[in-house]
Amino acid sequence: MVTGRLCWVPLLLVLGVGSGSGGGGGGSRRRRLLASKVNKHKPWIETSYHGVITENNDTVILDPPLVALDKDAPVPFAGEICAFKIHGQELPFEAVVLNKTSGEGRLRARSPIDCELQKEYTFIIQAYDCGTGPQETAWKKSHKAVVHIQVKDVNEFAPTFKEPAYKAVVTEGKIYDSILQVEAVDEDCSPQYSQICNYEIVTTDVPFAIDRNGNVRNTEKLSYDKQRQYEILVTAYDCGQKPAAQDTLVQVDVKPVCKPGWQDWTKRIEYQPGSGSVPLFPSIHLETCDGAVSSIQITTELQTNYIGKGCDRETYSEKSLQKLCGASSGIIDLLPSPSAATNWTAGLLVDSSEMIFKFDGRQGAKIPDGVVPKNLTDQFTITMWMKHGPSPGVRAEKETILCNSDKTEMNRHHYALYVHNCRLVFLLRKDFDQADTFRPAEFHWKLDQICDKEWHYYVINVEFPVVTLYMDGATYEPYLVTNDWPIHPSHIAMQLTVGACWQGGEVTKPRFAQFFHGSLASLTIRPGKMDSQKVVSCLQACKEGLDINSLESLGQGIKYHFNPSQSVLVMEGDDIGNINRALQKVSYINSRQFPTVGVRRLKVSSKVQTLSAPKSAVFEEMLHNLDFCDILVLGGDLDPKQECLELNHSELHQRHLDATNSTAGYSIYGVGSMSRYEQVLRHIRYRNWRPAALEARRFRLKCSELNGRYTSNEFNLEVSVLHEVRVSDKEHVNHLIVQPPFLQSVHHPESQTSIQRSSVVPSIATVVIIISVCMLVFVVAMGMYRVRIAHQHFTQESEAAKEAEMDWDDSALTITVNPMEKHGAPGRGEDETEEEEEEDLSSSSSDSEGSDEEYGVGRGGHGQGGAAQAQLEWDDSTLPY
Repeated sequence: MVTGRLCWVPLLLVLGVGSGSGGGGGGSRRRRLLASKVNKHKPWIETSYHGVITENNDTVILDPPLVALDKDAPVPFAGEICAFKIHGQELPFEAVVLNKTSGEGRLRARSPIDCELQKEYTFIIQAYDCGTGPQETAWKKSHKAVVHIQVKDVNEFAPTFKEPAYKAVVTEGKIYDSILQVEAVDEDCSPQYSQICNYEIVTTDVPFAIDRNGNVRNTEKLSYDKQRQYEILVTAYDCGQKPAAQDTLVQVDVKPVCKPGWQDWTKRIEYQPGSGSVPLFPSIHLETCDGAVSSIQITTELQTNYIGKGCDRETYSEKSLQKLCGASSGIIDLLPSPSAATNWTAGLLVDSSEMIFKFDGRQGAKIPDGVVPKNLTDQFTITMWMKHGPSPGVRAEKETILCNSDKTEMNRHHYALYVHNCRLVFLLRKDFDQADTFRPAEFHWKLDQICDKEWHYYVINVEFPVVTLYMDGATYEPYLVTNDWPIHPSHIAMQLTVGACWQGGEVTKPRFAQFFHGSLASLTIRPGKMDSQKVVSCLQACKEGLDINSLESLGQGIKYHFNPSQSVLVMEGDDIGNINRALQKVSYINSRQFPTVGVRRLKVSSKVQTLSAPKSAVFEEMLHNLDFCDILVLGGDLDPKQECLELNHSELHQRHLDATNSTAGYSIYGVGSMSRYEQVLRHIRYRNWRPAALEARRFRLKCSELNGRYTSNEFNLEVSVLHEVRVSDKEHVNHLIVQPPFLQSVHHPESQTSIQRSSVVPSIATVVIIISVCMLVFVVAMGMYRVRIAHQHFTQESEAAKEAEMDWDDSALTITVNPMEKHGAPGRGEDETEEEEEEDLSSSSSDSEGSDEEYGVGRGGHGQGGAAQAQLEWDDSTLPY
């Protein structure tokens, strides 16, 4: 061992001597060779780092921590970390080495970090080892790593308001959703500290409130006489609950109320037959309360939905009317008057006033064979009057108007006309003729009028493959056409039905299906080419309508437009004076010799565009009429074997309303006043002839205006039956009158006694409940209407637009036709039924729906005797307006 050590040491010495004596070049190469053998590896760091630094602090918290490793460790210098270098210009960060041996480092800010100036930083960092000695020679660097640093915000700024003061003007007597909006901002950089989370009114005992968006509203109606100006202080808080540095002043000025709207017009006009065109608004003018107006649009609509089939028409039969209008022959009446030859309509419900057939979802009529040709040509026409509303309850069934289907074995529909989800659909399946190709088979029309519960005249003209719909004289192309394969020929007979579709196959017993709910009249089919549109217009034309006296004197800049039936008139202009004069020339005209008795209602709506407002302010004079009320059964349908909802149909007919009844509930429909609906609803009864199994029944009432666009709140009623008390076996009926305590006008002294008696009704007794509805349901419904109208047209309007806001008097404008002014009839007063003024009922409508000949002869007793009764007046107390 000694020998070995002696041999190794001289060798080192020799190498050392050789290195020193070999000259500069040879020595340097040897030193570099030695260094490369000692510092073999590059330092290693992570590929990316994420850091957080709080503003105004210098410590960066990195994830993962800043550590560099070197495989040369523990060799001095080569295995140590001497530096971390950051690549990037003007970065406020530096990296320092905390421990050369372990490679730990730290990232810190060289200068204060401001989040408001920059929220995050991204740069490159590398680690360097110590090379081979203390002189930074032969340093090796690691790969480049990405460092992403986020600056954490400090809530150092307080909210400040954009304006030092705010000012608004309001009209006395109104509750505003928003009078004005204050706004504060915060200069902090983070959402937590830069967003405004709350506003607060500092001033106490003021009738104002503010929401978190800064909208100031009044909590009570303000009075100009009580206080003309309010000054309130408002502060703001950011989401870190730091208050505003300075409150802002809100000044609200109260101005006395102005009453804009249409002034000086008569709410009731009596029309004398034969008087021609009578002005409706001879002295009307628009009050704008000094608001500058740039344009005005006025829509005047004559509403006669319960006069005849939607307006005053001649009461001839359909065939007679078609002959008068010049229609071609060959028309087949599918809903004729019941007779020995036309007995298929004998079982249908008929309106006594004219040949209107009502379908309640349980009836259908089979057209006998031979009435309509078995195979129609490629050209034919279907015409009808229809009044239809949304189906009661949640339903999506097809409602068949006309259907030609297989009589037995199968259920193929060859052609059909039906309503489905308020869409009119016409089905036409062609027979197979060796051309096995897709053909148009279903034609769909989507129109609001199909479910508006008013009368409309429909003409479906077929010129295959084109099918065109005429509704009230206007043309409508189908929005959807569906193709289908042709039907293969068979020897199965076909059955044509009205009001339902015949289902002859796939059932144990053939029966009707897909029943229709609504009213039909003058349903005809005509093989061959359709008559001209002039004939179609004549068939649906009204004898009454709106008119304009002296079109030449309307004035400059007045535009006007009538709909085809002249029941709607739209006028536009930019000058209030010209509009006033034009509206004063609008008149009503009825060309029938004996007009139908009754009230004609007008709806006048106006849109006013002010110069200072970007949006139009809308104010209307309109009647708040309901169009349907649904009484829904909750907790399961009614069992028809033991319970039902009842209503005397005379209650409906007297008030010109219709209804459908099912196990799901009761639906009353038809445009009518609130009071009219109230009186009908008070007569609805729930009957149960097996109350032993009944613990409770719940019902829900909901009413609609404008076909469901505005609905009332829900009125819920629960009926409970007590079974503990035994009484005699004699059956009797108790009428429970349920009246809300807040409907004072209809309270009865005996109501409480009746309630106590009915609480002990035995199981064998009949429970009869009159569902009473309070005015609150309808007041809320109309409140919803006004709130939504106001919200739609006035939200976010400017201050000037609020000044120009206009209100309407809710009174109704009506026209009353007096058929006895020149053609009176003795004894007519005996047939009149007096109604309360709020019921809006016309008198003796059934007598006035007959033909002119019947009116003149039948009522008067002789043909021309009516002339002797000219200039007779009627008692206005029997009229609704």
